[in-house]
Amino acid sequence: MESKIRLAYLLTHPVQYQAPLLRLIAAEPGIDLTVFFCSDFSLEKFYDPEFAKEIEWDVPLVAGYRYEVLPAIGGGKQITFWRPFNYGLSRRLREGSFDVLWVHGYARWFSWVGILVAKAQGIKVLIRDDATLISLSRTLIKRAFKKVFFLILKIFCDGFLAVGSLNRDYYGYYGIKDDNIFLVPWAVDNAFFQAKAQEASAPLEELRNSLGLEKGRPIILFAGKLSERKRAGDLLEAYIQLSPDRKTEPLPYLLFIGEGDQRQALENRAGDTGWDSIKFLGFKNQTELPAYFKLCQVFVLPSVHEPWGLVINEVMNAGRAVIVSDQVGCGPDLVRHGENGFIFQAGNTTSLAEAIHKVLENQEKCRLMGQQSLKIIKKWGFEQDIQGLKKALVSVISETLIM
Repeated sequence: MESKIRLAYLLTHPVQYQAPLLRLIAAEPGIDLTVFFCSDFSLEKFYDPEFAKEIEWDVPLVAGYRYEVLPAIGGGKQITFWRPFNYGLSRRLREGSFDVLWVHGYARWFSWVGILVAKAQGIKVLIRDDATLISLSRTLIKRAFKKVFFLILKIFCDGFLAVGSLNRDYYGYYGIKDDNIFLVPWAVDNAFFQAKAQEASAPLEELRNSLGLEKGRPIILFAGKLSERKRAGDLLEAYIQLSPDRKTEPLPYLLFIGEGDQRQALENRAGDTGWDSIKFLGFKNQTELPAYFKLCQVFVLPSVHEPWGLVINEVMNAGRAVIVSDQVGCGPDLVRHGENGFIFQAGNTTSLAEAIHKVLENQEKCRLMGQQSLKIIKKWGFEQDIQGLKKALVSVISETLIM
């Protein structure tokens, strides 16, 4: 290939999920990638208000691809609508002679600055966002306003990168034509999580023993922020319903991984049962999680207004059954009802309890569901992201420049 497409990517900060994908894009022979970050706060230990604790990622976030952190007035350690107050992007786009600017999200003022600057310089613009019609509760007035917003947005944007079916439907609802939508799915590093899950298989009994879990009892797992939106309390109430008389301890264990402002209330409710089968394990980092995924038999994400739910991708790489609410965005793409798990009505704890029972009632059925999860997720990864991104680039520029 004689030339490369010069691709700039505007992102708020380094993200653990995106780093491995960016390394793969940077290695593509037809793409010359530069990532522009508005902030680098995530490269060091930082306080996450939803986890309610300091976080320091244990995976590399900026290795393997070219990047720059844009300068900011007043510092760049806080991400809000207005902050960081960045500058310098226009000059960098002009000096870099970029063909395409890929913007992640459109809900910050600087995203619009990037879009407008790019269009003024004749640079094509791609947008990627994970919004769905279920990810936020909107009134009719707000939806009408959003339609006007998209009428403006599609004038300045040449292509929209959909992360899944519900996100594609969202764009369509707001008037974006199918020809301008390209599937670049929300994915995780499947190879990493599969390898880590395999490594965890040998010392699995050591982990079980360290947690004080009896062999032979199934394990239900939740991992995420213990916040109101994640609705871990719904899972706890559904678990209590697994007891035939609400007094006898259920056979399965229930493990919660994560921190957040709901933890104390959840622990208090769990304490009311008097059972030893409910355990809170705190925050676990990226390299630690696969062992817990491998340890469990079923993973539950009962969230409301959840745009995607990447933890479901992660646990499917461990070959485990999954249960999600109907307000989790990945459901239509990754959870096949009755095959690798179940989708239940958000907030309906009785329905959730029934789904858990169906998964765990037959050990062989549960194992086969896990195998199906692994088959599904193997076809939903970074390879599909690269393919979708290439199609978008071809569409907005010229078919002679790539492929």
